[in-house]
Amino acid sequence: MKLKAKDIAKKLSISPSAVSFALNNKPGVSEETRRKILKVIEQMGYNTNILSKSALAHNRNIRFIIYKKHGLVVSDTPFFSALMEGIDREARSLGYNLIVTYMDENKDNLMKILHIIEKTSPDGIMLLATEMTKEDLKPFKNLSIPLLLLDSYFESENLDTVIINNLEGAYKATCYLFELGHRDIGYLHSSVWINNFDHRMAGFKKAIHNKGLKLNENLIFSLESTIDGSYKNMFNILESKPKLPTALFADNDIIAFGAIKAMKEFGIRIPQDVSVIGFDDMPFCEMIDPPLTTVMVYKQRMGMIALKRLVERIDEAPAETLRIEVNTTIVERKSVIKRV
Repeated sequence: MKLKAKDIAKKLSISPSAVSFALNNKPGVSEETRRKILKVIEQMGYNTNILSKSALAHNRNIRFIIYKKHGLVVSDTPFFSALMEGIDREARSLGYNLIVTYMDENKDNLMKILHIIEKTSPDGIMLLATEMTKEDLKPFKNLSIPLLLLDSYFESENLDTVIINNLEGAYKATCYLFELGHRDIGYLHSSVWINNFDHRMAGFKKAIHNKGLKLNENLIFSLESTIDGSYKNMFNILESKPKLPTALFADNDIIAFGAIKAMKEFGIRIPQDVSVIGFDDMPFCEMIDPPLTTVMVYKQRMGMIALKRLVERIDEAPAETLRIEVNTTIVERKSVIKRV
């Protein structure tokens, strides 16, 4: 019989995390609780002198599912690497193995992987829902395994969720441009739909309205959410010689980078002719010319917060669900200039 933290926890009416802390001599449990745990383990026929973290870790698993619907947003970028690093770090600190699984909307593959997940019965599932629709969520809700959504949410779903405060971030970025004297403010909007970009659009429009500006649909440019795609799309737009605003807010840094590359090829100076602000704060923002002013997302912290909440759901099964929105910060660099 394998030693399982949740079995010990059930006998003592405590959380599996407390069992893990006790066996690894970590703070967080009283000495009395530690003694009770060791006594129960001995009664189960185990030698407490040879128990280590690994004795429990193999039985405490969280499956992190990366769902790629089209892969035009969720890809191997520093954003998702940082997010995963935060998740993995917090999982290890709480005594969990993190099993990463990639999925797409292919129905046959989806059903095979769901069958494997049911068979292996992880303690919890974290679902990267960036590219998901509400319909895509249905099969995961039927698994009867604690579930948390990361990086997207759906209004009518009663599930724990950790997301970026996208509306607030876009609102702050647009207001920042206004405060620097810009009145013709445009938008580099993704042609690929995800929930996050809808909320950034809402934040942009809210700022335009609250600052008493008129929304000019001709200053909203639709670009693909890859560097190559946004560059090609912006290049094609510039060939028609459109009227450009004095400043542009971009749905993310990747779109901003592709657009800047195209504008520079047309002799448009950044930021003297057009200021640009991105969203995410990717590492390359400091290396491009000019360095990109952007909205910083606390990617590692988001991952850690999400993992911690999922473990709380596993250990305590709280009646309430939470939607946790992580706020953003503007990072000033050289791609935005004051308009006089």
